[in-house]
Amino acid sequence: MWKVLLFLFIYCALFGSSFYAYKQLRSQPVVADAGRLLPVAVKSIEKADGEETLRRIVEKANETGDKLTIAGMQHSQGGQTYYPEAVMIDMKSYNKIIEFDPGEKTITVQSGATWDDIQRHINPYGLAVKVMQSQNIFTIGGSLSVNVHGRDIRNDSLIDTIESFRLLTPRGEILNVSRQEHADLFPYIVGGYGLFGVILDVTLHLTDDELYERKTSMMDYSEYSSYFEKEVKGNPAVKMHLARISVAPETFLREMYVTDYIYADNQNELSKYNDLKEERIVALPKFLLGLSRYSDWGKNLFWDVQKKYMGNESSTYETRNNVMRSDTNFMNYESSTRTEVLQEYFVPVDDFLGYVDDLRSVLEKEEGFNLLNITIRYVEKSDHAVLSYAKEDMFALVLLINQEKSENGIKHSEAVIQKMIDVTLNHNGSYYLPYYLYPSKEQLAEAYPRISEFFEKKKEYDSDERFTNYFYEEYK
Repeated sequence: MWKVLLFLFIYCALFGSSFYAYKQLRSQPVVADAGRLLPVAVKSIEKADGEETLRRIVEKANETGDKLTIAGMQHSQGGQTYYPEAVMIDMKSYNKIIEFDPGEKTITVQSGATWDDIQRHINPYGLAVKVMQSQNIFTIGGSLSVNVHGRDIRNDSLIDTIESFRLLTPRGEILNVSRQEHADLFPYIVGGYGLFGVILDVTLHLTDDELYERKTSMMDYSEYSSYFEKEVKGNPAVKMHLARISVAPETFLREMYVTDYIYADNQNELSKYNDLKEERIVALPKFLLGLSRYSDWGKNLFWDVQKKYMGNESSTYETRNNVMRSDTNFMNYESSTRTEVLQEYFVPVDDFLGYVDDLRSVLEKEEGFNLLNITIRYVEKSDHAVLSYAKEDMFALVLLINQEKSENGIKHSEAVIQKMIDVTLNHNGSYYLPYYLYPSKEQLAEAYPRISEFFEKKKEYDSDERFTNYFYEEYK
């Protein structure tokens, strides 16, 4: 009889503990970033509702041994903002404007503020941001952590517009970091993917808002490098620039249009145009983008419509602030079986022609690789960040790719993307790090020759590896 009772006792204990573990697992929040390819359960999500709250989160993690990750809008796509069983700090509510000096053209904001928050605050004063992404939906802390660049061709990467920032360290201390104070940390944290602590607030240099005349031209890809050098870079009146190259089968990686934003003669009319634009009706571009996802004729149609629309928009006027408020809603995409991922490749201006030829050779052989768009920007050489992507003056090609979420879909994308990165590296280029972890460790080391130094500094500064993410755990 006692054996039966003992068995029942052990069974109940095991059942109770497994049920408790199951409940704990079920109660843990599951998170994913914009790529939706790495959904995982984190221990908890802690909202950053103040500096003291953030301090307590770090202090508690040091007591419990928990790992910490930092999240903003989570548009990085390779798990750079979370990790399994880690405590994820949600920075979005930590978004106040702290100080604004229109005379000095500086602004200090908490790191959860977005570029939209800044634009709305400074636009009435005739000021604008120097460097940011083409869209204004991202947080400042996240933008700093990936060292963004944008359409402006007269300013470098974001790092060159930062005056200073405050950092909550893995030990719970608060440091002011600039080129004068704790200067050894500055080039690691900017472009450091949240691995050195929590960026609390940032002081940025601003510039004057300006009125631009938009000019759009069509050309063959073989003309682009020389056009850019003479008509864009060589013309100081051109302030911002972007281009798109066709992914439509009929003109694949051959036909282009370029858009230049030229300092307008009628600056006295700035006030006529300086109301901040909001998202426009997105039904038509959303419909056309949808068609291009599923058919070659849809891609051809979308490209033809883009060319016509951009041609009609030529010789119109737009303020600097509004150029930096590109529509995003039409790109929203929901599917249970597919997702859309980004890649960004940097290639020297002089290598563009040969690079596109080699890229085309690779992609024309890849059946089922669904490339939707390539946008091209210019990035001036900048080696101020340890993980700098612009080793010389570069064109940045941003690729939008529609792919399956399945294991086979991921493997297929990985294989093609590694081939594209090999082409990029063969042309002395590099690739951007905020995206899915498709590149190999060897490709990372070639694209970022200081990556070992970066990881060594991380380990030295955060010996307990309190702050982590998928990127760090995959490549360290």
